[in-house]
Amino acid sequence: MRITGLALVPPPTAADLPKVTPELLASVLARYSRSNQGIATILSKVDLANPDASIDRILSFVDYGHASIGGLTGGLAVALDDVSMWLAYKLFELSTMADGQESSTRYITMDAANLPTPEELGIPADLAPRWRDVMAKSFAAYNAEYARLDAAAVADPSLVRLPPDAKPAVVTRLRKNYALDRARYFIPLATRTNVGLVQSSRMWAATVKHLDSLPHPEARTAANLIRDELLKISPRLMRHSSAEKSYTEQARQELAASLSLGLARLSAAPLADEVWVHVDRATAPFLPEPQPIAESLRHRANRYGYQGTATRRMRVSFAWNNMALAELRDLNRHRTGHRYTPLIQAGFYLPPEISAAPHAALLSEQLALTRELMQRGSPAYVYSLLLGAQTPFEHSTHADKFIYEAELRTGMGAHFRYAEHLSAVLREFFRQVPEARDHVVEGTAEPE
Repeated sequence: MRITGLALVPPPTAADLPKVTPELLASVLARYSRSNQGIATILSKVDLANPDASIDRILSFVDYGHASIGGLTGGLAVALDDVSMWLAYKLFELSTMADGQESSTRYITMDAANLPTPEELGIPADLAPRWRDVMAKSFAAYNAEYARLDAAAVADPSLVRLPPDAKPAVVTRLRKNYALDRARYFIPLATRTNVGLVQSSRMWAATVKHLDSLPHPEARTAANLIRDELLKISPRLMRHSSAEKSYTEQARQELAASLSLGLARLSAAPLADEVWVHVDRATAPFLPEPQPIAESLRHRANRYGYQGTATRRMRVSFAWNNMALAELRDLNRHRTGHRYTPLIQAGFYLPPEISAAPHAALLSEQLALTRELMQRGSPAYVYSLLLGAQTPFEHSTHADKFIYEAELRTGMGAHFRYAEHLSAVLREFFRQVPEARDHVVEGTAEPE
């Protein structure tokens, strides 16, 4: 695992003002809120040759808590190379205010050499050989299915939906995406990937504190490396980023719940689709009634258009019983609201183009390994999961954010399984909010 801090000096607040470090920016803005002198006057009193003294003097004067000014540091970017897909997923789950990107599975090396060591992941030593064997077989299954599907698409181009008049390069790209998007369910969640996040010092401190409180060695290693990197940029604010009792206790309880539920539902048989949607339209009696749904939605030119109070004030919770980790990794990145999953294997998804029969021995071995790790109470059970593992997944947000997600994940270029999941939720949403049907654009996941 390698950690790199990318944001060293944010842009100045105006063209005629000096550049400042993130902590100096935060302290100056904190002082700004306790003064009517204006930002230029406050900056004129800062000794840029000795910024640390200026920071300490300002912070002592304003007496702000670290959290209240940590958010004023601007975007601090950190890139994490060679972390597991599980850790990348966890970072997006914890960093609810971050912007970020993860390497696409289309550009990751699909080979057992692209795994962290069992020691890095906390795999029990006596199970390490067995874990390596299951992971190697999983990559072999992925590569075999990818080659088979790619060859099938060459022989029968009608298998791949193509835009009209697609050029040869586009045909090749979509054919390979067709194969990868179906074979990817054999990819181990432990596979190395890269992830970059941008967020303020305040949010980084919370993220690192959370990572440091988890029972997974990889998470704690990442916490220490991120902290060390950001201490170079925001030393005062990142001091408040170590493991803390409330975080560790919640992590302990969530792991216990996942182990209990996971053992009860552990299965390699695919789960039938089931969705749950709850819509809450209640508003305070002393506020105006929301506008009609149609007025909230009909003025948009596309999903990026601004919605009205009817959908912005409406709460929506939606959940699936069988979200494969392959889809969870992307749907988990919709930042608004709260996302929750016990991260278990309650079933195993394979698309219709892949038969489970040739892989029965692998799936049986993978299931047995997961059971053994769970029975031991090991948090490392997550690293025995493959991207086909199906887990319950819940997202709570507001209707405007839900509608954006539904239109995005069924729209042009959307993965076929995203589209199935979001279409199912949309059907239930329309049943409860029929006025929205004519103004929400449900796509067909046509190719880009």
